[in-house]
Amino acid sequence: MPASKNLALKPGKKSAEPNYVLVIHGGAGTMIRDGSTPEQRAKYRAVLSRALKAGYEVLKSGGEAMDAAVEAVSVMEDCPLFNSGHGAVFNIAGKNELETSLMVSKPPASHPAIPSSRRGSSVTLITHTRNPSHLARALYLAPQLAPHPMLSGAAAEATGALLGVRQVDPSYFWTEARWKEHRRGLGLPEDPVEYPRPEIPDDTNSETTDVASLSDDKDKETWEPLDLMPTGTVGAVALDIRGCIAAVTSTGGFTNKLVGRVGDTPVMGSGFWAEEWERDGGFVKRNWDRLRGKSKYEGVGVSGTGNGDYYIRRAAASNIARRMQYLGESLDEATQNVIDDLFKEGGLGGVIALDREGNVALPLNCSGMYRGVIRPDGVPLTAIFFDEQLTELQAGSTNCT
Repeated sequence: MPASKNLALKPGKKSAEPNYVLVIHGGAGTMIRDGSTPEQRAKYRAVLSRALKAGYEVLKSGGEAMDAAVEAVSVMEDCPLFNSGHGAVFNIAGKNELETSLMVSKPPASHPAIPSSRRGSSVTLITHTRNPSHLARALYLAPQLAPHPMLSGAAAEATGALLGVRQVDPSYFWTEARWKEHRRGLGLPEDPVEYPRPEIPDDTNSETTDVASLSDDKDKETWEPLDLMPTGTVGAVALDIRGCIAAVTSTGGFTNKLVGRVGDTPVMGSGFWAEEWERDGGFVKRNWDRLRGKSKYEGVGVSGTGNGDYYIRRAAASNIARRMQYLGESLDEATQNVIDDLFKEGGLGGVIALDREGNVALPLNCSGMYRGVIRPDGVPLTAIFFDEQLTELQAGSTNCT
């Protein structure tokens, strides 16, 4: 399948209104339109809309891009439809090993003590943290406890627990659909289900998104994923009113990955990136930019989804920034070129990205990517498949084609 035409969105007309935007993805890969139902597609889009609105409330109130991105990702981590948090896939040993990352283009205004050289934080091999994105945020804001840009496993989670990040029993991450995918992928019979979902008393007041609550079936959590044997992630990139860009990504990896495998989600520059730099140009260009109301800085934030091994080999996320900075490419051009290069090498997936001007790009080179955008008008726009434009999901609508 050739890479799609980049579905880029531009900000509204220049005005005195604050410029902020949030773009999200819920993974890219082998979504199947044939055989899926309007109700099934509506469930995905309803959660995407919910995630957008959660992050929007932070940005609308003047909050940090970092906090808005974490809020949006948390909604998807709590929903078993997506390959992160509660819906994470299993590795070859039948265990969940999660990954997450956070990066900012500049330190958040609410934490002025954070040095500008501290760009982000990522964690891999997570097994007990309910919301991995919360762990990435907590570690980023605790440079004395976690001075490194990347940590892994039990030590990282123990530090997170000290910082108040909620821990759960690993059974929390089990879902029947993902367990059956795991067994099917190994050539094992799906039934009987050998690892029944236990009761978790401590989570009776859980914020987990009950997929059944999105339909007329309130008696049980019944759902079938659109993405078969997923390799995707969830992610959010936000621009706040101070011009800070934050990228947050979270994933379970891909089904039946080797134990201990590290993907692109925690690898800075591969599956995520956020940065700003001073515009080049002489005296005339700088003054012309100033007269047009342009900032002296450019910036970009990126979150990727797909087969992360290829994103690592291509340093996909930071490559977008370098193409913009050194080749003078627009956000639209840079993201599309990177996605095209991934496709040529066999890497399927997509990226979401935004720049300091509020331009958004969502290119993909596969059958679909759960995605959405929200701007100051507060209208969440979402889409799933390769050839779809972003639209608003009408209240009560089941026709989401």
